[in-house]
Amino acid sequence: MRIARFAAGNEVSYGVVEGDGANATITAIEGHPIGEVALTNVVYPLAEVRLLAPILPSKIVAVGKNYADHAKEMGGEVPHEPLIFLKPSTSIVGPGDGIVYPAATKELSYEAELAVVIGRICRDIAIERVPDVILGYTCANDVTARDLQRTDGQWTRGKGFDTFCPLGPWIETQIDASDLAISARVNGDTRQDSRTSLLVSDIPTLVSWISRVMTLLPGDVILTGTPAGVGSMHVGDLVEVEIEGIGVLANQVVRND
Repeated sequence: MRIARFAAGNEVSYGVVEGDGANATITAIEGHPIGEVALTNVVYPLAEVRLLAPILPSKIVAVGKNYADHAKEMGGEVPHEPLIFLKPSTSIVGPGDGIVYPAATKELSYEAELAVVIGRICRDIAIERVPDVILGYTCANDVTARDLQRTDGQWTRGKGFDTFCPLGPWIETQIDASDLAISARVNGDTRQDSRTSLLVSDIPTLVSWISRVMTLLPGDVILTGTPAGVGSMHVGDLVEVEIEGIGVLANQVVRND
């Protein structure tokens, strides 16, 4: 099931996307998608609504250097255990929204990532129980001011600007995310091309490990790491993150006016 958050006129709702291409529709649901999904009789052609970020979490927990090839290209070793950091919820934007190029940076980078959306409150969860607490998966771009990340010595500013966490286009709830193709394109040119099976710490390990550090709440998002091929993007660039079985998240880099 593909769960999206969307705007139709002045109304913002969650809905279930069905079909593909010109025939795709979205059926509004009652309330929030956490829990049992109840469809309404309100149906829109998908082309006539605006897709928004599919979830608004209390926190975004991101994982660094979780692909060996990316750790190597960044000049570092694979961590002995997950390397986590937080991105603020205010960094989230949705499909089609602009990624603002801040005046403070001269090196803005894309990072294609698989995002895990938590569906139930969990703390100290065992690895074998992790599937029970996952709502689904979506595409993410862990936008990074690379020069600030280097000079600050920690990652909060370099990862935390507004618009630095595009998510979407929807949450796919019925997929095995253990071996999916993941890629990033800039103006149609493929820059990253990998598979989620190459994650150093897999999804059950990550969710369990993070839940031993902090309580995960329904709607929280975990960014699982990016593969090799990260690089710069510039004002006007169209950046697309595509994950097999989920879809394409597209955002354009815009000026900080």
